[in-house]
Amino acid sequence: MQKPYCLLLIVCTTIAFNSCKKQTDNFSSPALTSYYPLQVGKYITYQLDSTVFINFGQRDTIISYQVQDIIDAEITDNLGRPAFRVIRYIRKNSTDSWTPNNTFMVVPTDNSVEFIENNLRFQKLKLPVKDGFSWKGNSFIDTYSLNSEVKYLDDWDYTYDSVNVPLTIGTQNFDSTLKVSQRDEFLGQDPGEPGTQYAEKNYGVEKYATNVGLVYKEFIHWEYQGAQPGKPAYYLGYGIKLTIIDHN
Repeated sequence: MQKPYCLLLIVCTTIAFNSCKKQTDNFSSPALTSYYPLQVGKYITYQLDSTVFINFGQRDTIISYQVQDIIDAEITDNLGRPAFRVIRYIRKNSTDSWTPNNTFMVVPTDNSVEFIENNLRFQKLKLPVKDGFSWKGNSFIDTYSLNSEVKYLDDWDYTYDSVNVPLTIGTQNFDSTLKVSQRDEFLGQDPGEPGTQYAEKNYGVEKYATNVGLVYKEFIHWEYQGAQPGKPAYYLGYGIKLTIIDHN
């Protein structure tokens, strides 16, 4: 009586295994370069809203610019890998001339897209592209040594959210986008509460559109230090918001 039961169990297990394997095999991740196209001459123009703390950290203000990121040339990185140089131009408004402002490097690998800014190497995108997939996007950054000035970037989990979703930004319509949630963290107490001595906020999110690239970015990092005898409370930190205006 046990043999038919064992045979039935083996058959059911085999069917279940093959069904799971088939579902896995059928998943096809889009190429990362479809969300981060890399061709010399490609550009994206953004509205840049920069958050800074003024009056010795007593209050924040937003300063707005226009920036244009242009893929300038194909190069190699310090590991000899194919890469692309991106030059950022900036102007106060559309009537001003563009002025070079910064230089970045993008390195497409077999399973990721790396972005190097101010000698910090971020893994912006990573395979497979599917909702819920997560990776340590800042793992190549020194966030742990005694002299590190970017310890707040430690252990960030980048996670795909809203993959292949249409999105409208201003007058721009995109058929397929994805969101990378990077961080949403608040430490300490609300600075508005009496007696608060420390607070910290870290937030990061980016959105990419197929055949376009980065269409939206928001990043904020600030620390609040409570008042001390003879010294008022103050903030340290910065934030940026990039919103696409135009692209080719």
